[in-house]
Amino acid sequence: MLLHWEKHILHFIKPARTSRGAYTEKPVWLVYLTENGVTGCGEAAPLPDLSPDGQVNLDEVLTQLQYFASENLPLQEWLRLAAPYPSLQFALECAWLDCKNGGQGVLFPSPFTRAETGIPINGLVWMDTADAMWEEAHRKINSGYRCLKFKVGALDTDTECRLLEQVRKLKNAFQLTLRLDANGAWNDAEALRHLKEFHRFEVHSIEQPIKAGQPDAMQEVCAKSPIPVALDEELIGVSADKAEALLKYINPAFIVLKPTLLGGFTASNAWIQHAHSLNIGWWATSALEGNIGLSAIAQWVSTLQNPLYQGLGTGALYENNFPPQTHLQQDVMWFGKS
Repeated sequence: MLLHWEKHILHFIKPARTSRGAYTEKPVWLVYLTENGVTGCGEAAPLPDLSPDGQVNLDEVLTQLQYFASENLPLQEWLRLAAPYPSLQFALECAWLDCKNGGQGVLFPSPFTRAETGIPINGLVWMDTADAMWEEAHRKINSGYRCLKFKVGALDTDTECRLLEQVRKLKNAFQLTLRLDANGAWNDAEALRHLKEFHRFEVHSIEQPIKAGQPDAMQEVCAKSPIPVALDEELIGVSADKAEALLKYINPAFIVLKPTLLGGFTASNAWIQHAHSLNIGWWATSALEGNIGLSAIAQWVSTLQNPLYQGLGTGALYENNFPPQTHLQQDVMWFGKS
């Protein structure tokens, strides 16, 4: 195999705000593996403040990996070599699968890639002013979304409750599923107080109410929260041998899987197996990847027959994104250009 790559900087159309701050640009690496004249592509898109490899110079790591490319390594060996760099593991796995399937961007041949089925997704309402968030929510509801996810924790709780109240006046819980994502905005005492306030709006789930790395506090929040809790950042950087024990101890209602941050599809599938054994639900979420990474995640999740709304992006965040490989019809993602 031959290994080469290109670095790109994706520019957000407008800042993407979370309780951790705002993103204005996103570095990504397109990683290519070539074998017998067929080239596969994967996208490494670490988050600087969240990915274990977010502060690493991936150009240097890829230069080191070039040494091994001529040895025709199996996938598991590529993943082992890139073990400290989950976004690179994801990219190498995608490139390897693409190459083995003909190099046409189809990693997981399925009814989805044949455009026979689509994937229902949630609509994401980014942090902003309350008025701007309401306008965005209203737009998404009018365009056909049946599940909305709100980033919370930046505004005061009264303001966020008024926003959710407006949404519920427009659509009840039978018509619209509401998810919340705090990105670890609160401490445990604050979280439970806020969740009691949010509970009256019939919220489906709350992602990562407190910062990751506090298993005792998170276990208590999960046990006492009136809203089902989903672990997100809590999973990042957890070694395979500790994953099941973490889920068993904290016992969340759901886990949120981001293959770019967890080390690819092989690692994400292991989390799913642990979740199933413990009766924990899950859904997948993209993590600000460009269109190439987004398509790969959509293809993977389409093979798993999960009935929940998936947290996949739309490809519309960047002014200089890669050519689209998926498109939306209302709130359903389809493979191929529209």
